[in-house]
Amino acid sequence: MLFKALIRTEIKLCTKLFTKGFSSKPSWDIATGVCIERVPVVTPPLNEMQKKYKDMLYTLETEKSLKSDHELRHENDKIQAELLKNESADVDLDTISKITAQDFEDAANEELAKFKFAAIETEADKKGDKHTPDRCLQRHLVLVTDVQLGKEKKKLLPQGLWKEGETLRQTAERILLEQCGPELKVQFLSNAPCGFYKYKYPSEINGKVGSKVFFYYAYYKSGNVKNAVKANWLTRNELTDVLPDRYRKSVHEFLIEEMY
Repeated sequence: MLFKALIRTEIKLCTKLFTKGFSSKPSWDIATGVCIERVPVVTPPLNEMQKKYKDMLYTLETEKSLKSDHELRHENDKIQAELLKNESADVDLDTISKITAQDFEDAANEELAKFKFAAIETEADKKGDKHTPDRCLQRHLVLVTDVQLGKEKKKLLPQGLWKEGETLRQTAERILLEQCGPELKVQFLSNAPCGFYKYKYPSEINGKVGSKVFFYYAYYKSGNVKNAVKANWLTRNELTDVLPDRYRKSVHEFLIEEMY
């Protein structure tokens, strides 16, 4: 009797849902966005906390370390020099090094003085060119492209709609290939999304309320975006000026903040 009652209740519930038009209820588009980040090529400058920590580690290492070969050589040179001053001392001149530790140190310092570090500023920095990842070598850069949303174009992460039969990761890879071209090489860090954002359309489009965007994160490896695409590689501050407010907050939730 109880089983029959449960069946009748389930039938009534299903009938009620379908009579209310459950099957025609407006749904959401599923989309995937890809956050491609180029990490710093040159070590960023240390902030105050990092400098203090570095000094502390250097102090600990100095206090606990053994003497290096160069320091032992310095001490041996001093002993040999004292023996040479003493005429009565029996010193084998053949065993004395003709090049002292101080001579080696002076030669090394002279060579170091001639060394010049390469410039951090690139040609793209000088020209203000944001279309290439060869800029701001000490900063994190994120790829932003022009995305058509209805009648408007907005600067967003590369994104597009999910297709039936695809996983979200496959959608992300397809979108990247279609929108940015085959030359851009990246490394996805996960099969799972790292962030989420949703927005409503101005008016219902083909029964769709809006779009739910699942973000994937990838490291830039090499290559450039195809020329037909208007793409920019932007720093954190530049992202703040370009991305829509709510969209930007969703993106910043999974980006590590720079410490300088």
